[in-house]
Amino acid sequence: MQDENGISFFGALWNGLIWFVQNIAEAFYNFGYAITHPHLWLNWSDKEAIMRFVYYGGSVEFFFVIFALFLVLTAIGLYYRNFMWGIVRGLEGFANTTGRFFAWAGLLMVIQQIVIVFMQRVFTRPDMSFGFGIPLQLDISWYAEELKLYNAMVVCLCCTYTFVQGGHVRVDLIYAGISHRAKRVVDMLGAVLFMMPVAVVTWMYGWYFMWRHLIVPKPSASNSLEQLMKKSQALRWNVETIGFSPNGFNGYFLFKILLIAFAAMVFLQAIAFLYRSYLEYVEGPESVGKYLDKDSLGEGEEAYEGAH
Repeated sequence: MQDENGISFFGALWNGLIWFVQNIAEAFYNFGYAITHPHLWLNWSDKEAIMRFVYYGGSVEFFFVIFALFLVLTAIGLYYRNFMWGIVRGLEGFANTTGRFFAWAGLLMVIQQIVIVFMQRVFTRPDMSFGFGIPLQLDISWYAEELKLYNAMVVCLCCTYTFVQGGHVRVDLIYAGISHRAKRVVDMLGAVLFMMPVAVVTWMYGWYFMWRHLIVPKPSASNSLEQLMKKSQALRWNVETIGFSPNGFNGYFLFKILLIAFAAMVFLQAIAFLYRSYLEYVEGPESVGKYLDKDSLGEGEEAYEGAH
């Protein structure tokens, strides 16, 4: 019995390894086919193209295309260190630019809340109107609930920016007392074992969660491509417009899109963090913070940086 279990275990392990390698090999073909046949998944006037986009966006095939691309970029970066630094600078620059732009949503949220208070308490108005010509006139409860969207923008789109700036809270038990190289090993393991898997799982669940609030018939992660092709015959856009109150904010589908954007940005930042940690490991302590574009509070305020 023990021998049979052992053979069964190693047989399953071997089959799993073969499946893994085959999917990596097929990823290059799938990527090339998708690039050379964009009309099959980008021509959204075709209902079948929409369903292909939905299916492959959360599919195993898409995962292995991204994974194969990651392996290729890593291999090139290991040989050409400047190329890897270029990827780090590009990804961190993308996180910084996106975060700095959408951080203004926090100010917008405060201003809108002040306006809502004035309209309700001072002018006793049930609605607000903005714009020229044909104004946008909505109930105050709509604007009050919309504040959640600004908060979601800050959380989802400024998360990686805060990570680059070193602004996230972290509990340090052993990290501060270990050597430079040990710290970089911990950082690399953290990127590979925590950041990447969490981002992938969030994407896989969030992808279909998003599309179920955009189209009908509702797609499911358990549907095969053939099943989704059959569903495409009855496909129509049905964007979620239901709010928590009759006159409240009705754009909650935007939160599902933000969830996908969050997962993608965390995954990209995990790659940047992995590469930076490796490069700082190889190049030594003098490379810590190399090319890092960190915000500054200004001259004389250095002691407060990282504490805001």
